[in-house]
Amino acid sequence: MPDARLIFRYHAVQRMFQRGISLRDVRAALETGETIETYSDDAPYPSRLVLGWVGGTRALHVVVADDVAANEVIIVTVYEPDLVTWQPGFRRRRSQ
Repeated sequence: MPDARLIFRYHAVQRMFQRGISLRDVRAALETGETIETYSDDAPYPSRLVLGWVGGTRALHVVVADDVAANEVIIVTVYEPDLVTWQPGFRRRRSQ
């Protein structure tokens, strides 16, 4: 949602601090990112997983919920994907 206000959940801020991910990193990931998974049944708002890049080299996954009525993107959590769980490129999960 272009020009939407970013709202950070407490959990997201905790994880960002633990993982050394800044607000600037999250914004960069969302600006360059693409939605790679959608969770339309999530409540109270549908959510999605965004793969974005910071500085062209650092991959971040950002889970966001879209409150369209309030024009808000709610940051649920942020992490660096790993090759144990994700295939190279970080767009698809590995088979379990």
